Amino acid sequence: MTNTTLYRISSAVFVLFAAGHTLGFLGFTPSSAAGLAVRDAMNNVHFTEDGSTFSYGGFYLGLGLSVTAFMLFESFLAWQLGAMVRTTPRAAASIAWALSLLQFVSFALSLRYFAAIPATFSLVLAICLAWAAWRSAATPQAASPKASS
Repeated sequence: MTNTTLYRISSAVFVLFAAGHTLGFLGFTPSSAAGLAVRDAMNNVHFTEDGSTFSYGGFYLGLGLSVTAFMLFESFLAWQLGAMVRTTPRAAASIAWALSLLQFVSFALSLRYFAAIPATFSLVLAICLAWAAWRSAATPQAASPKASS
C-alpha cells in the first residue's frame, strides 16, 4: 500500500465520518421523557447577548455542524497530503502526525463522552494517518527542479 493510498483512504473515512456524524446528531431523538424535556428546554429557552437572541439548542446545532465542516476540511487535507507526499514526504508526515494525534484525542473523547462508533472511526483514522506519517517520514525527499540543475 502506498503512502498516497493511505492518505486517500483517510480522506474517504473522514467523509464517511462527517456524513455519519451529521445524520446521527441531526436525526437523534431522545428516548426518554427526561431527554425530550432537556432537548425542548435547549430549543425553547432563549437569551440575549449583544443584541442577538440565542438558544442552547442553536449552539448545539451550530457546534455539531462546525464539527462536520472540520471533518470535511480534514478530508480535503488528507487528500492533499496524498499528493504532497510524492514531492515533500517529510512535510506531509509532519502534518499527518498532527492529524493522527488529533484523532487519538478524538478517540479518547469519544470513548468518554460519545459512543463506540465515533470512537472506532477516530481510532481507524489515527492508525491510518500515523502509519502514513511514519512511512512518509522514512521516504527520501524528491529532487527539486533547482537541485537537479
